[in-house]
Amino acid sequence: MMLGLLLARAGIDVIVLEKHRDFLRDFRGDTIHPSTLEIMYELGVLEAFLNLPHDEVREIDAYVEGTRVPFADFTHLPTRCRFLALMPQWNFLDFLAANARRHRGFALRMQAEVNDLLVRSGEVHGLIATTPEGRLEVAADLVIGADGRRSTVRERAGLSADEFGAPLDVLWFRLSRGDDERAATAGYVSDGHILVMLNRGSYWQCGLVIAKGAFVRLRAAGLPALRERIARLAPPAAGSVHELTGWDAVSLLTVQVDRLRQWYQPGLLCIGDAAHAMSPVGGVGINLAIQDAVATSNLLTPALRSGRPGLAELQRLQRRRELPTRMTQRFQMEIHKRVIARVLAHAGDGGTLPWPLRQLQRHPLLRRIPARLLGVGFRPEHVRATRDDCQPRHNPAL
Repeated sequence: MMLGLLLARAGIDVIVLEKHRDFLRDFRGDTIHPSTLEIMYELGVLEAFLNLPHDEVREIDAYVEGTRVPFADFTHLPTRCRFLALMPQWNFLDFLAANARRHRGFALRMQAEVNDLLVRSGEVHGLIATTPEGRLEVAADLVIGADGRRSTVRERAGLSADEFGAPLDVLWFRLSRGDDERAATAGYVSDGHILVMLNRGSYWQCGLVIAKGAFVRLRAAGLPALRERIARLAPPAAGSVHELTGWDAVSLLTVQVDRLRQWYQPGLLCIGDAAHAMSPVGGVGINLAIQDAVATSNLLTPALRSGRPGLAELQRLQRRRELPTRMTQRFQMEIHKRVIARVLAHAGDGGTLPWPLRQLQRHPLLRRIPARLLGVGFRPEHVRATRDDCQPRHNPAL
């Protein structure tokens, strides 16, 4: 959606296809990072964006065995917004779509599920989708797969990925939040368990980190045991765990971390999770996808204005975005190994505070490092100035 907005703003004729009727999906990531807010400023829409309901997080704390451990301090970042904005992703997508529609050449097609590519002489020239009206064929100079970690586009293209593994899965669920509770987005670590609680105003969006593959055992133990674990782990949740009355209220996120070896083919490019599935650590998947979109617009707009991007342009895009992706995934895997795996391995025996968290507790200046890595990341992208009055071509990008 961000790329559609950027390309339409640059005068490119673009169609965005969304397979659902609307954007109302529970438990999509809703963390908007300072670097993304910087992009909203560069687009001239930051003030309007921040007028939407959201929560601002300037510091992230962890509570380890009942002891507060400050983890990240965003108030020193070199950005206009020195905070994370927590906003339901459907509001973010609706906002981007509304701004994209201001530009001629932008089209958004809902209930259009892509199921195949149009290939001619070994090159991609469009795609095939299923809609309520039937089969839809769309010709395009460039097909961009931004359809997530289970990408149909990358599967149909036969692009191969390197899998890096992850020692965790996450159970997502909601719990109501009383008006008298303090607004505290935080993580809770105790007795070998980890729970993240995001303040969403009237409710908590909760993520219980479990060992990879442990959901079967957790479910066999029953909901009462799950409710007891959550209440013991996070006191703010104790008064509302009774709301978990069935397993249909719990959504399992099977964590995978991978990266395509090659993000492109003639006429096709993958970005975001379709190119590199990220761990939920730090909620940086959205940020990486947005950065990919900005870089794609910056690098490919000249080629799209004059015709079909060649392999050299697509390769250049991968080179630019692969390094920050690799570095971010390396950072996430270090957190997996040095913090999460060690905590989960001590379930039932208390465990000790991992060394990185002990250092953050002792040295406040160190909290700026995770804030920089999470809030800005490696190689942040910036929107280039463009013309709104340039003449769009016919369907150069999809």
